[in-house]
Amino acid sequence: MNRRVAAAAALRQLGPRLFSTAAISRSAAGGTWEPTLGVSPLALSRFLSTAASIGGEGADERAGAIASASTKREEKALASYWGVAPPRLFKKDGTEWRWTCFKPWDTYSSNVSIDLHKHHVPTTWGDKCARWLVKSLRVPTDIFFQRRYGCRAMMLETVAAVPGMVGGMLLHLRSLRHFEHSGGWIRALLEEAENERMHLMTFMEVSQPRWYERALVFAVQGVFFNAYFAAYLLSPKLAHRMVGYLEEEAIHSYTEFLKDLEAGKIENVPAPAIAIDYWRLPADATLKDVVTVVRADEAHHRDVNHFASDIHYQGHALRELPAPVGYH
Repeated sequence: MNRRVAAAAALRQLGPRLFSTAAISRSAAGGTWEPTLGVSPLALSRFLSTAASIGGEGADERAGAIASASTKREEKALASYWGVAPPRLFKKDGTEWRWTCFKPWDTYSSNVSIDLHKHHVPTTWGDKCARWLVKSLRVPTDIFFQRRYGCRAMMLETVAAVPGMVGGMLLHLRSLRHFEHSGGWIRALLEEAENERMHLMTFMEVSQPRWYERALVFAVQGVFFNAYFAAYLLSPKLAHRMVGYLEEEAIHSYTEFLKDLEAGKIENVPAPAIAIDYWRLPADATLKDVVTVVRADEAHHRDVNHFASDIHYQGHALRELPAPVGYH
């Protein structure tokens, strides 16, 4: 009894210091804003330690429960106050949408009938330089990865997502500086970067990088980002042409990947759940289906970047021709 009296006395004395009406939460029923009790974490910890010393045996458990409940109330209050809590989404079969990195409206069925054999024949000095550079970069890649195409795809996608982001960022800044529209090219290039990143998220479910491969990503990405940034500033047509040739090489790599899958050299495991939802694949899809749609994506990126380079070579700015937004 004395312990309860002591705790009540401590609460009356510390109450004004502990509790305030600063936190706000939304009423679930009416959607109105109403004040709730907010607790200072520092003051709460002091009070709980005092209460634990007063309460004796079993007080630690009660203090922990109170702190946990307080934390949950604070998190809920903050999310409700700012109104940015994501809505609950459901798939057609009634199950809840599980992905936070993309939404149902970001998914699509890839056009796998695209021509995979199209090739831009280099004619100008810039084209030949871009082609030679891409071919030279393939040599160390082949030596390092050999025919480990699962790991190769995962590692190369960490680089493939860079050009779209760099190009979109620089076009964004140019649009702000010149007070002009981009013709949709900012969105088109950022879509490309996001699509390449989703390739990475998918292959991470198939193959996990070793520690030295992670270190390699840091080094290669740092060099490639700055090199491509400088190249795009100096010559956007050369930068886009180089990406076009990179995508042609990616198509070749994924074709070899498919050959090994069909020959049984690589196990044709079930497709990751993220790939099934992102590309709207059937529930029984396999790794072969995933590689097929990824290869089709690369072919679309090839077309977009060669097209962008052709626009520059013809003396036009990208904004003068509508961008192929959502082309893939």
